[in-house]
Amino acid sequence: MSDQTNDEQLISQLNRALGLEMRAEVMYAHYATYVRGIHRLHLKPYFETEASESFVHGNTVRNAINQLGGEAVTVRDAAPIRHTTNYKEMLEESLATEQLAANTYSNILENITENDELHDEIEQIYFAELRSVEEVSQLISS
Repeated sequence: MSDQTNDEQLISQLNRALGLEMRAEVMYAHYATYVRGIHRLHLKPYFETEASESFVHGNTVRNAINQLGGEAVTVRDAAPIRHTTNYKEMLEESLATEQLAANTYSNILENITENDELHDEIEQIYFAELRSVEEVSQLISS
């Protein structure tokens, strides 16, 4: 497989990740606004932090796409964001989102073979996604 084909495949995967990050940013901002009751005290700041993290991850991915000569997507992933005021449903949606992101970044890492700097940047995002999976899992079970 040629370098151009590898780069095109990697750019496609990175664009998928970028769309997911943009979706996560919107989802977490939405949930921060709509979480109710006693859970609002700790979940509102948690969701706001996750929205900010998704924004930072998106910028990192966008820059990587640019460095590879690609064109970054400008719309979020099309998966619907479930509106709810139920904190458990919010956390379940968050867990599914974080698991999908972790899997997406794991697949991307497998295709970064020639660029150590890019590998390190994506690996840091991957580890952050794994931490989020663990954190949300603990919030659900508590």
